[in-house]
Formats: sequence, structure tokens, C-alpha cells
Amino acid sequence: MNRIYAKLADELAVKQAQVEATVTLLDEGATVPFIARYRKEVTGSLDDTQLRQLHERLRYLRELEDRRETILNSIGEQGKLTPELERDIQSADTKNRLEDLYLPYKPKRRTKAQIAIEAGLEPLANTLFENPALNPDETAADFVSADKGVADIKAALDGAKYILMERFSEDANLLGKLREYLWREGILQVRVAEGKETEGAKFRDYFEHNEALNKMPSHRALAVFRGRNEGILNYTIAMDNEDVDPLRAHPCEAMVADHVGIQDQQRPADKWLREVVRWTWRVKLSSHLETELMARIREQAEEEAINVFANNLKDLLLAAPAGPRATLGLDPGLRTGVKVAVIDSTGQVVDHSTIYPHAPQNKWRESIAVIAHLCEKHKIEIISIGNGTASRETDKLAADVLKQFPQLKLIKMMVNEAGASVYSASEYAAREFPDLDVTIRGAVSIARRLQDPLAELVKIDPKSIGVGQYQHDVSQPQLARNLNAVVEDCVNSVGVDLNTASEPLLTSVSGLNASIASNIVEFRNVNGRFTDRKQLKKVPRLGDKTFEQAAGFLRIMDGSNPLDASAVHPEAYNLVEAIANKHKRTLQSVIGDKSFLKAIKPEDFVTDEFGVPTIKDILSELEKPGRDPRPEFRFASYQEGVEEIKDLKPGMKLEGTVTNVTNFGAFVDVGVHQDGLVHISSLSNTFVKDPREVVKAGDIVMVKVLEVDVPRKRISLTMRMDETPQPKESSDSGRGASGKGQRPAKSQRQAEPAGGGAFAQAFAAAQQKRKR
Repeated sequence: MNRIYAKLADELAVKQAQVEATVTLLDEGATVPFIARYRKEVTGSLDDTQLRQLHERLRYLRELEDRRETILNSIGEQGKLTPELERDIQSADTKNRLEDLYLPYKPKRRTKAQIAIEAGLEPLANTLFENPALNPDETAADFVSADKGVADIKAALDGAKYILMERFSEDANLLGKLREYLWREGILQVRVAEGKETEGAKFRDYFEHNEALNKMPSHRALAVFRGRNEGILNYTIAMDNEDVDPLRAHPCEAMVADHVGIQDQQRPADKWLREVVRWTWRVKLSSHLETELMARIREQAEEEAINVFANNLKDLLLAAPAGPRATLGLDPGLRTGVKVAVIDSTGQVVDHSTIYPHAPQNKWRESIAVIAHLCEKHKIEIISIGNGTASRETDKLAADVLKQFPQLKLIKMMVNEAGASVYSASEYAAREFPDLDVTIRGAVSIARRLQDPLAELVKIDPKSIGVGQYQHDVSQPQLARNLNAVVEDCVNSVGVDLNTASEPLLTSVSGLNASIASNIVEFRNVNGRFTDRKQLKKVPRLGDKTFEQAAGFLRIMDGSNPLDASAVHPEAYNLVEAIANKHKRTLQSVIGDKSFLKAIKPEDFVTDEFGVPTIKDILSELEKPGRDPRPEFRFASYQEGVEEIKDLKPGMKLEGTVTNVTNFGAFVDVGVHQDGLVHISSLSNTFVKDPREVVKAGDIVMVKVLEVDVPRKRISLTMRMDETPQPKESSDSGRGASGKGQRPAKSQRQAEPAGGGAFAQAFAAAQQKRKR
């Protein structure tokens, strides 16, 4: 275990004692949000990001230790564990290195080398390897034996070759050298499968693509893997931009020869030994290492894609809430009508309807009348419009309501409706609204996610929210772990109103699970609202440990204890009371008194249980108890007359909402049913390494249209207002996607992903702009 502690401390650049204390808390069942917020003295103030990294790496390192123990036991049982081998296994710091060392001892099916050894050919292999001056045919003649299955000299030499091939290919140090050499120098060559040019048109940027193996970004790697899985693309690892010549010696063959000490000095056995080396590389090692390295690329690409998804999800969950305002939700539709749901300031459904303003019924005036009536009746403040099919037409309908009924003082806003249909058909939605039609439930979700995005979106599987990059191509267990961690962190950073929170929202609170969350809601329904955090202990199955983990994140507004509305943990109430008593103040008068609280010296109240970091947090919380860390509510105003992609013109300036941020730029909704791409190079007038340094999902930004491709639904945008749209080039100009037979230099080959919905629809346009 000390090895794990030391490794984690080195990776996180913290003290080993901090790691040990944190691992102990995690093993005792403490959650990351709880540890980050309420155990700073124990961990040395590790933040939530460090704690998440530690938690994830702890999983890997423990798996590594378990595998190390298994390998040591296996080799020991075979009686082959030498002190040197044990030392190498104990010092191995990656799973690859461990498996390389284990390879010669790993139980396997009978190989040609093992059969040759059983036939007595190992001395022949050793003799020719150690003394190349001997004649192979003459030496092998002594090993021909029909009884042992060695029919002739060729069979004897082939058997000896298999023995050396297996020996060389299982040399851990050689494998390590070759693996890192290929990673450092290798080129991934991607080609279209024969006859798949038309079927795989969306992957055309990769039909003849070469790129440095260790430089390939996540989105391109995942696009290549998808293309291969669909039978459109093939790939191989080469050492330069040209296809490997099968008749030319591969540089890795020279590395094999050099490592095992084989030199061509024109001795009788040198030619045979060169053939052994060639076969070792081409038959044993090349495909094995290519598989490993492509797995490495996939692992890195998936990790990056998952991080992109997690970052976007975090931004979306922590988007500014409109707050407790009566909201009318519109779920747009054409033939089936627009579904209308009225939500009061507490999020409860108070009315609903269906209107038919669009073709074929075209009941425009009647629909305006219905909306106006509902808004006046329920004192609506905001109209929330889903951004799906018929959204701009419905947005125009809402605009007419605002114009015709200015006295209602309404505002309207388009919201991302991704996942609303998933929620409306879910088991939870059916239990929440058993008497509502599925379609009306969608309108409810659209309204609620404007009031409080976090509270509503936690009801939906994060993978259905639509802010991922190649989310279906990555490890689903890893994706789920990361996204669930993001949801947990977001929910607990904001806090939850114990008396209004839904089961899904409560489930994401530190220490709670679906069963306990359900019990809390049931207890609330039977006994009425909570008035004190201590009442939580009366909830079935909510014991002292769960109370400790959850209580600080559960808020009670207007309860019997004013501290229950804050993030101050109940375990620290006595400390707050001590501060108030020392200054002869009441608890209520202390809360919110900034000047008083800033004058307090945390050092004066340090105890064995509470140190300066926690006391500073408490004082800060008391200044603004229960404050919401999310930004102020804003919304984008879409330009009138711009409703479809054909309405966009180069040079047009528009306001829009960032819907997704990737490694290569940001996608922005400007209200035309198709997100446009602001390439990373167009995000700022200064160099941008990471797009999230400039924008995040949910931001309201001003953009300029650079290029519009209506047939292919591609929009290129810029946030650099001084950037000038370029004239569209002719089709034979050589710009854009490379055609079959062309071989641009690697520096020019920067193809973007294919087949990813909005991603794919904007890449080519952005690529053309970047090449210019």
C-alpha cells in the first residue's frame, strides 16, 4: 500500500500523509464532495479536482497491485521466480510492463516453439545463435529424427527458428524499446477500403490520411476507429508517410537484431539468423505492438472525449437558473401540434394544453389567444421554447404574443430540449405525472430546465443530454463513472432544498442513494416539510454515517435553526454558537453581518476538530448563507428574419448560445436548427490552447458568419469580429477535403471527425478556413 501512497503523492505533487488520510476516508465510505468540503484539515485542503484524480488513479493502481500479486504467485508456482525477475516485477509501474515480464511464463496453448523444444531442437537454436560460424544445414542434420517428428533438415531449422522467435518476442526490455520507438516515430496510415468510397463518403477526409501516431487528437482518432468498425477505413502503423515496402527491411528489425546481438558478418548462419529476426518482427511483434499502440490511442482518445463530455455537462448543469418564476413551456411540433405546459414558481404543473399554429391546421391566431390567456391567468414571466423541430416557427409565435400583449411583460427564451423525450418516457416521469400524456411531460421538462437546469437535468441519463463528443464510441463504464461524478459534484456544490428536491436530485447528494432518496420523499409526504436537519435521522435507513455525509448539502429554508439553510455542517453548529457567544451576539444577528465576520480571526477558534481552513469556510458561508454559485441568468436574442440556414449570409453578426465545446472549437446555436462551428483559431485574437479558456456550454456569445453551405448544412462562424469571410473557391482549387490519389504533406493533413451529427456537419468548412 505504501507504494500506492507514494505514487499518488508524486503524481499529485502532495505529501504522502495527505494521500493516506484521503484514501482512509474514501475506504470508510466518504464521498469526494464531503471530503473536499468538510475534511480539509484531514486531507491538507485537497480540492475536488485533486480528489477526483486521486480516486480514479487509486482504482488503477490497486488493479495494478492485484495483477502484480497474481503474476508473482503464478510464476512462483511454476518454480521460475528468480530474484532478478521478482525485482523487475516489483518495480513495474504500468500494466504493459507487468504483462511484458509475465509473457514468457503466461500459461498458453502449445506453440510451435514449445513443440520444437519437446522435439529436442532447443540445443540447435542455442548453438546457431551463439556460434553463427557454424553451417546451419550441417549442424541441423544431427537433429533430424522421424521419431521426434523432425522429418528433415528444413524441419529442424524451422523448429529452431520458432524457438528463437518466441524467445525474442517475449523479451520484456525489447518489447518496451519497440513500443516506445513506434509511439515516438510511427505514422498512422489510414486508407479507404476498396469499393467503399461512395458508401463511406462521410469519412472522405480519412481516405488517404497520414498522421503522427502520438500527435493524433481525440476526435480524429475516434473518427478513424468508427470508420474501421463500419468497414470503411483500414489503417496500419508505418515509419513514414509512404506505404511500407514489404521487400524493405523495417527499422524495427534492426532494433531486434541489435537488442539480441545478431550481426551480419557474412558467416554461414548469419543469413538464417537474419531470417529469424525478420520473422520475429513481421510475424510475432508487428501486429501485437500495432494492436497495443492502437489500444493506447483509443484509451487516450476516449479519456479526452470523456473529459470534453464531462466539462460540457458540468457547464450545462451549472448554467444560470431563471429561478422561481412562473414559466410556460412550449414543446414545438408541426402536424402533432405544440404542447403547452404551465409551471408555477415552485415547479408544479398547474395547467397544460395543445395548440396547432402550424401547417396543416394553421390556427395561428387561436394559438396566440390560448398562450396569452394562460400567461395572464397564471401570471407567467417567461416562455421557454424547445429548440427541436418547428422551434423557430414556434419562437415566432411567441414573439407575436409578446408584441400583441406587451402588458403581460413576458420574455421568451429558446432552450436545449435534448433529453426531454427521454425524461418524458421514463419511469420517474410516469410516477411524477401519471395523468399527463408523454408529450405534455416533455413540455414540463422544457419549462423546468429553464427555471433550474440542474434540478431538471439530473432526472435524465447524462448521456442523453447531447453534449458529448463521440460518446457512443468510448468506454461506457468509464463514461458513466465520470459523468456521475460530475453530476454529484455539481449537485453538492449548489446544495439541495430538502423540502422541494425530487428523488433524482436527492439521489445525487453526498451519501444518499435512490432508496434513501425515495424514503426522504415518502417521509416528507407523510409528515410534512422538514423543519430541522435532525429530522433526517428519523428517515428509514438514514443512519449516522449517511447523515454525516449528506446533512451539510441539504438546505432547509425558514427552518427552526437558521444554520440549516446554509452549507455549515451540523457538526460545526457548536463552533458557530461559540463565535456568537464570545461576542455576545445572537446566532441570527451573526448570519449575514459581513463586517463582523471579516473581523473575526479564525485562529482564535481553532480546536482539535476544526482548523483554520474549515473555520474560514464557515465564516465565508455565514456571510452569504446558502448562496448559489451559479452565474446570473441571461439569454440570447435571436435575430428576426433569421430562422433557417438559408437566411444566413457571410458577414452577418448574430447572438447565440454555446451548445458544445470540443478540442477544436465551439458549436453555437444561432437559431436556425443547425449549430455553427467557431473553430479554435476563430475564438479569440490571441492564441487559444483550450477552447474552454474562452467559452463554455451555455455562454451567450456574439458571432459573425464566415461561410454557409446550405446543401451540406455547414456553418462556419467566428468570434473575431475583424475576421473577414473569404470568397468561396472553385471546386478544382485543391482546397477542402483531399481527393483520392492526392497525398498532402502531413502538416496539411488536419482532417476533422466524420459521422458525428453536428460535429461532422461543420468540420469541412472550418478546415477550409484554417487552411487558408
